[in-house]
Amino acid sequence: MQPKIREKILVIKLSALGDFLVALGPMASIRRAHPDAHITIMTTRPFADMASRSGYADAVEVVTRAKFYEIGAWLRTARFLNRGGFDRVYDLQLNGRSNNYFRLLMKKPQWSGIAPGASHNYAAENPAWRQMHAFARHKTMLAALGLDVAIPDIGWMKTDVSLLAPASPYVLLVPGCAPQHPYKRWPAVKYAALAMKLQRQGYHVALLGTAAEHEAIAKIKSAAPECIDLSGRTSLYDIASLAFGAAGAVGNDTGPSHLIALAGCPIVALFSGVTDPALSAPTGAAVTVIQSEDIADISVDDVMKALPLRTAVPAGAEGAA
Repeated sequence: MQPKIREKILVIKLSALGDFLVALGPMASIRRAHPDAHITIMTTRPFADMASRSGYADAVEVVTRAKFYEIGAWLRTARFLNRGGFDRVYDLQLNGRSNNYFRLLMKKPQWSGIAPGASHNYAAENPAWRQMHAFARHKTMLAALGLDVAIPDIGWMKTDVSLLAPASPYVLLVPGCAPQHPYKRWPAVKYAALAMKLQRQGYHVALLGTAAEHEAIAKIKSAAPECIDLSGRTSLYDIASLAFGAAGAVGNDTGPSHLIALAGCPIVALFSGVTDPALSAPTGAAVTVIQSEDIADISVDDVMKALPLRTAVPAGAEGAA
């Protein structure tokens, strides 16, 4: 009796952090729908470890975001695609770069995406797809193929944060964002005022961020010195694990806010008028969005009123190991 030939599936999701996190639900759905298939996730280096740890794939292929003139990189990608023998491709990137990957294939597999000529052209079936939230795009695209997409269980991200987690109850604040988007930052002075209000109500406050957020976090610490500065000390897995045990969180429109929301932590996400939360708000079971044309106009009182703090956290969430 000949061994059963495993279907070979490629899932494409290159970046960025928030978008990759939103795609975890679809990836989980693809894994459930094809339990016996050999699944490869194609992504960029910052997300390769997450793709591997998730359990949603049997292999991870790391590619670079090559410029059009970087012929060697394009040739390597073309060799991978054509030697892979993929029966089916789920394009979760949905842009011109992944469309070019479709063009590189000599023999076209079943392809779900927006590439002209694809067997399942999502753009042709949904002309208004660009006006949809990324999670809704993935959900409707895969629903047309019989797959059900839900917010994923990211328990696989749990790590030991016993040396980082504040005493309970605690609230996470995410006062930073990409440095090229200063309009997305709620003022540090308002984060400090919020922290002091939370502390007066008996909550410990932890500040999350990278070295790029040092100035904002230093301002918050100066006004509210009892805040715990975790900037530069947390991996993405640490942030998820802290979120599992937090009473709540407040953050700007940035990748860690998406991660905190996926962990099921109640979060208030703050948006300026430049970004449309209908297209890019965090995905989770307890997300509240506050938006103002000028993000600085959002009041501390409005954020405090909108934050649905948990009085208890899920069993085993604190200091998860």
